[in-house]
Amino acid sequence: MTKARTAVLAALDGATEPLSAAGVVSKLADTCDQATVYRALHYLEAQGHAESFVLYCSEHGVERYYASASAPHRHWFHCESCHRFVDLGACRIGGLVADVERELGLHVSRHTMYLSGTCAACLAGAACLAQVSGTSPA
Repeated sequence: MTKARTAVLAALDGATEPLSAAGVVSKLADTCDQATVYRALHYLEAQGHAESFVLYCSEHGVERYYASASAPHRHWFHCESCHRFVDLGACRIGGLVADVERELGLHVSRHTMYLSGTCAACLAGAACLAQVSGTSPA
């Protein structure tokens, strides 16, 4: 594997949340340019070293996020307020996927689940602001 691919994979392995390509570039501190990172991410995903999902964020638009495939498959919560990810833990819908396969006679090779909303910290901040201003949080 090339040095660039190894560096990108190390960035994914060390991340505590999914990273966009721009997030990977920022982790590499001028080790690789953006085009090289995109090529490396594509290669790593094709080889099964990374997995990705496309997220729609009302503020940031549509962006692809990547995570290392060396850890167990995970699901994520994305806060639309602070734009952080919360790890929901290892996959919990494997049984549902197996039921769908059995009931419909198909084979699911991959699934993606992420939830979007407002995290507890942002909700607490909204509640604190509402108490100070005397209004109800949205």
